[in-house]
Amino acid sequence: MSIHLRAHAFAANPLRGLSASNAAAAAVSPSAAADALRSLLDAGAGAGAGADAAQPHLSKILPFRRGRPLARSQDPPPPPPHVPSSPASPPPIWRLAWLPPARVPGVPSDAFVFLGAHGEEEGKEASAYWAVDVSEGEGGSVGGAGDGSAFVDLRTLMVATDWRDRDAMGDLAIAGHARALLEWHSTARFCGACGSRAVPAEAGRRKQCSNESCKKRIYPRVDPVVIMLVIDKENDCALLSRQSRFVPRMWSCLAGFIEPGESLEEAVRRETWEETGIEVGEVIYHSSQPWPVGPSTMPCQLMVGFFAYAKSLEIHVDKKELEDAQWQSREDVKKALTFAEYEKAQRTNALKVNQICKGVEKGQSISADLNVETEEPAPMFFPGPFAIAHHLISSWAFEGAPKVPSSFSNL
Repeated sequence: MSIHLRAHAFAANPLRGLSASNAAAAAVSPSAAADALRSLLDAGAGAGAGADAAQPHLSKILPFRRGRPLARSQDPPPPPPHVPSSPASPPPIWRLAWLPPARVPGVPSDAFVFLGAHGEEEGKEASAYWAVDVSEGEGGSVGGAGDGSAFVDLRTLMVATDWRDRDAMGDLAIAGHARALLEWHSTARFCGACGSRAVPAEAGRRKQCSNESCKKRIYPRVDPVVIMLVIDKENDCALLSRQSRFVPRMWSCLAGFIEPGESLEEAVRRETWEETGIEVGEVIYHSSQPWPVGPSTMPCQLMVGFFAYAKSLEIHVDKKELEDAQWQSREDVKKALTFAEYEKAQRTNALKVNQICKGVEKGQSISADLNVETEEPAPMFFPGPFAIAHHLISSWAFEGAPKVPSSFSNL
């Protein structure tokens, strides 16, 4: 079956852009929010951790430890007494574990990164949302202290997210944005022009060189990656590939980074040729997806998805890049897009997150009892609905080859 999402995973962040465009949120500037947070942190330092209990506050903190956001998991509601529990029962759901400022002690105010503002109800003041890395110093005591929360790997949360749950998808987008910004702050420590230390500015949304004679402004940069489904129109097939790091049976689209002085279409053609020896003609844009779960050295990736039409068919795999690449028929691709596979993965990871948040000790098996019986697995499967590769493959398999627009960039 074809799974249609409102937006790709990690997109449609409710704290950004039009998603956060109510009047209350728009009135919260990063500088004003930073001043308010600084006051709360100073008050908390003087009054102790109980300060937040005495008065409601409008600053919410999402701590990260080694790239992992703090999350909470809720058990699904028990079935009625007359209904036995079954594998079809709803899995647990996870949410981000926002903390008040007093619960994040000993962290300097300039370490917090402003994520945006959001007003829950019209007419009420909006809350400011922040992320902070608590991997070092006093931050080691933050979160996960038997309160039902834990620092969970973002990829695990990604797979555990029910893509039909709008709130969960919103939390995933917020966590992805926050991780990308924090990783950028961790790697962009020095000015690229003069080598002086770079210091946070505008509530962490950018950095500035500390050298008075330089003062270069430094902004997060996005690393674009082309990802393409190569199509053999005449034989109704698509080119799928495997990397050595893939789990067994998993296949996906080709992908690669863009080189300087290269258009997106040129990158699609070059990467396809280099990795498989297939020559590509027309290149058609499909959609794009933020991808903050890549390596920490490239935290702000943007996957730009394309359909590409093959002009040659003989495959010559570059073994340094790929383990294998094969043409697959539309019917075989449809069989591999088994909904049960993705639902099983989502359920298994949701249960895994739930056990982590309940404090399963390191070294214990957190997957032994998580198997969900399904039909015989398909000979191959593809990345789940959280990945743009899934939607490129599914769109072609169920909707047919896209129409080719007239464009000089495709010549």
